[in-house]
Amino acid sequence: MKRIFILLVVALNMVFSYAQTGSQQNEARKAFDKVYNMVFGPQGSTLRYDVNIIGLYKTHGTIWYKGKKQRFSDERVNTWNDGTTAYMVFRKKKTVEIHEANSDKKDKYSGKFKFSLDDFDYSMKKEGADLLFILKQHKKAKGTIKEVRALVDAKTLTPKFVKLKVALFWAKIKISNFKSGGISDDMFVFPAKNYKEGYKWIDKRNE
Repeated sequence: MKRIFILLVVALNMVFSYAQTGSQQNEARKAFDKVYNMVFGPQGSTLRYDVNIIGLYKTHGTIWYKGKKQRFSDERVNTWNDGTTAYMVFRKKKTVEIHEANSDKKDKYSGKFKFSLDDFDYSMKKEGADLLFILKQHKKAKGTIKEVRALVDAKTLTPKFVKLKVALFWAKIKISNFKSGGISDDMFVFPAKNYKEGYKWIDKRNE
């Protein structure tokens, strides 16, 4: 009888621990979804980014999002993506490349950072005035991102810093000047007339 009682206590502890962990994961997932929607939601957003991929690749610039639309500008290229077609203007080479919006061939890093929000187990913890989200990939997930660490302001949920683990290396992204909402659709319309003279156009949509 004593053994049965001990087994029952152990089993109840296991169930309680599992339920508590599940509750904590759900809370972390809901909070992370709020941050994600602030960035990628239909209201649009903009931010400045500073990227460092294990010291081998560094860049910085400004990016705008609105649903499937995207625009960014860094030290070498300006891009407009209206959700159907992506235009990449390489200022130094004076070329305009045209791609399908979702093509991984737009640059050598596009295909390396893929994931679904359902790929991960979620947790979060307080760090001073901030919240640190830790996302670890499920074993059966098909995305390329193995782990995400995202630091946000605890009160406003404004993103500050993101680390992404792909294979064995980390990409570090510092975020500043973040704004959610008030992004016009006109921001993502490619101003073709500005690049008619002196630019070479290369259509890569069928490659």
